[in-house]
Amino acid sequence: MMVGMPYELKIGRRYLRSTGNRFLSFISMMSMVGVAIGVAVLIVVLSVMNGFEKELRERILSMTSHATVTAFGAGLPNWQALRQQALANHRVAAVAPFVEGEALLIGDVAEGQSNAATLQGVDPMYERQVSALGDRMTSGTLAALKPGAFQVLLGSELAAKLGVKTGDSVVIAIAEGTVTPAGVVPRMRRFTVGGIFYSGMYEIDATLAVTHVKDAARLFRLGDNVTGLRLKVRDPFEAPLAAREVASALGGGLYVDDWTQRHANFFRSIELTKRMMFFILLLVVAVAAFNIVSTLVMAVKDKQPDIAILRTMGARPSSILGVFGTQGTVIGFVGTLAGVLLGILLAVNLESIVHGLERVLGTHFMDASVYLMSDLPAHVETRDVALIAGTAFLLCCLSTVYPAWRAATTNPARALRHD
Repeated sequence: MMVGMPYELKIGRRYLRSTGNRFLSFISMMSMVGVAIGVAVLIVVLSVMNGFEKELRERILSMTSHATVTAFGAGLPNWQALRQQALANHRVAAVAPFVEGEALLIGDVAEGQSNAATLQGVDPMYERQVSALGDRMTSGTLAALKPGAFQVLLGSELAAKLGVKTGDSVVIAIAEGTVTPAGVVPRMRRFTVGGIFYSGMYEIDATLAVTHVKDAARLFRLGDNVTGLRLKVRDPFEAPLAAREVASALGGGLYVDDWTQRHANFFRSIELTKRMMFFILLLVVAVAAFNIVSTLVMAVKDKQPDIAILRTMGARPSSILGVFGTQGTVIGFVGTLAGVLLGILLAVNLESIVHGLERVLGTHFMDASVYLMSDLPAHVETRDVALIAGTAFLLCCLSTVYPAWRAATTNPARALRHD
């Protein structure tokens, strides 16, 4: 035998490349392909789930604050001093005041185009520090918001529903009524559309209207008060802790909220779906891996005379076990490696592939009103790839145990009786 290579490995490799039984070679190749496809599909699906979660988190955090500290009742007085107190917290990177309330926006009164929305008042100077709203403008600028100008910025979907564009006017009505001789009527004010923004999140683009904090406070009759403070935290995952610390430093009696609470259902559902998809698609890999059992059983049956000759020459059962274990291990290793490479290649180029299919088929796969975004992002995580590859290879190795054991327990005299 060749020096430096155990003869079990040498014989196992020779059997794997053997062309004597073409059907057996074909079955071996199909086992490799099955493992590769299963691994690739699992990597692509989990990468899409990771990409969706990452993109969703980035888009949410680019348009909303990491955390908020909100006052009850008539709002938060003397917010400038409270803002400086909040900035003293080492976890907090920036603080901005805001006024927020529900409103009805009316576009073309003649056509009756209206839509409910969240009206948010911000200070452009401080807002740039806590969100990327200014970078998301498709027309107009964040600087258009000036006190007393009654300008409003609309999400792209909201503007489309109202049938307005930059420069048009909309009427904003709030539920708080004004008493008149004719009775109680909703409080309303005409605003000019100062710009339109696009965040890529349908929920935000269809329900958010932004105006200057002083104009919003005037509409909601808060005086110099604000609804609360928006916090940008140095580490977004510390937002819950930072919000509680800031609220405590401001004297308590405040309502704290953060992005992990506001959008908890999104991320929980993504994590649950990711786990379920892993176990479901792992069954595909398992089926492909256990095809190796039938392949090796056929190989053992085909090589009975060879096994008997090896045994009569002094080969131990453990050596025969190693010969056929090598076959199954190589099939699993090659199939897993090919699946990993194919899966990563597809995941990295998934958006281009999807866009190409959309152009060819003349359709759009991702409806933003349903899936919250119009693209199909993918993010490959090394941990997931290692877990998938390790699990698939382990299943392939386990699949070799029974056929290799049968080969090792072959009776040489019985196998050679008819040869």
